[in-house]
Amino acid sequence: MALGKCYTTALDGVLANVVTVEANIGAGLPGTHVVGLADTAITESRERIRTAVTNSQLRWPKTKIIISMSPASMPKSGSHFDLPMALAILVAAMGPEADLETGIDGASPAGRLASCLVLGELGLDGTVRGVPGVIPALLSARKHGYRTVLIPPDNAAEAALISDMNVLVTPTLERALAWVCGATPLESAATAAGPGAHLRAPRTPLDFRDVAGQAPAKTAAEIAAAGGHHLMMVGPPGSGKSMIAARLPSILPPLSIDESVETTAVHSLAGSAGTVIGHAPFIAPHSSVTRAGLLGGGGARVRPGAVSLAHNGVLFLDEVSEIPAAFLDGLRAPLEEGIVRVSRARREVSFPARFQLVMAANPCRCGADQASRCRCRSADRQNYLRNISGPLRDRLDIILSLNAQGAVIGSAEEEPSAVIAERVAVARERSAARWRQAGLDARTNAAVPTFWMRREYPATEDAMETLKALLLMGDITQRGIDRALKVAWTLADLAGRKQPDLDLVSQALELRQDSTL
Repeated sequence: MALGKCYTTALDGVLANVVTVEANIGAGLPGTHVVGLADTAITESRERIRTAVTNSQLRWPKTKIIISMSPASMPKSGSHFDLPMALAILVAAMGPEADLETGIDGASPAGRLASCLVLGELGLDGTVRGVPGVIPALLSARKHGYRTVLIPPDNAAEAALISDMNVLVTPTLERALAWVCGATPLESAATAAGPGAHLRAPRTPLDFRDVAGQAPAKTAAEIAAAGGHHLMMVGPPGSGKSMIAARLPSILPPLSIDESVETTAVHSLAGSAGTVIGHAPFIAPHSSVTRAGLLGGGGARVRPGAVSLAHNGVLFLDEVSEIPAAFLDGLRAPLEEGIVRVSRARREVSFPARFQLVMAANPCRCGADQASRCRCRSADRQNYLRNISGPLRDRLDIILSLNAQGAVIGSAEEEPSAVIAERVAVARERSAARWRQAGLDARTNAAVPTFWMRREYPATEDAMETLKALLLMGDITQRGIDRALKVAWTLADLAGRKQPDLDLVSQALELRQDSTL
């Protein structure tokens, strides 16, 4: 009887739990048996692993093999268990030789594998293919003290974001076993990915120069980008709502390393393994999106929804009037907390969801921007946006009406995104410096806790008295005051002022008071 042991991870949302993979080779009829609450993808991988080992010119044990995964009570799914299962079996097949010291580091194959965390899917020819969830696995490995992580080459770019880990890439099963035996070294993920891998992520080619006219809408988009504010645009077809929303990422600053790690981890879980997200993502689900597609969900393996894919970026909901009210109200908690929680019978999975919400809708079903030209019944026009509840509307910072007359034919004099992005970057740096000095971990005005804003950073005295009067008259809610203060601070940052005054607060109030809602 011989025993081999390897370590890998099981994904739980954006977290990864360490799993011990043990392979026992003993007497009995030839066959491979997997125990430990593994899903179908893992149990069906037995033949794939055996074929990969055989095609790699390695010896497959012709006896009974039992593979145990612990903790046994933890659900396990995914193809990334292939490589750790294969290595555990091959090390077990070495017998006593697995404990003999080999290689320049003086470690044994069993000891080398015991200090390493392994992920990878195997092809039938023994190649190691990319898998989702590498970044959560690396963070878990660092937390639990593993010195080395073995991953596929396809995941090198995203793994290179974690600079303080010894991450090695293996192109084949044969190379991985040779490294375990101390025969040949492996290339690091940073070397395989190349310098500045996270900076090579493409930025959107869309430019605000392409939007003809609609100056108020572009100004509102600049304010929203500078402060991270949520934006709602209502206007007839052809007024430029979708064009403006799609170009919002072009004026947002690049993601920081920490933001890139968080965002790349979510996209990796959703199936974009190996892709590094270096700029603000733009996620625009169709109006027929399901609740699970918007907020996250699924079967045994819970997947992130659009709100999480838009983490550190923009979530654009076009034709928002067609989305059920229950789905839209599900956005309220993520907008406040920056997290979406998907509950199941025995567990709760959390995904990050700190996004900038942009919504667009027609004023009515026929799309007329003026009531006099509308072919809908007056009651239908009045109730067209009833699916946007009062609490959700109260969480919007800017509500803007567009009309077809705001567009022009030529766009030769339009300002390019690069110029707007410079102003946005300056305003964001002002706000970030202010909040760093205040001891807050906030990069934008929208991310500042509301109580802190009211107590420590109010507007001028006359502006606060005006807001108080509006609150007493019932013209604005307490949350509305908080939102107006944050927008006023963004206006101050764009204008280079030290504190919002009555004029800036009035502008902020005008930006969020729209009769169409």
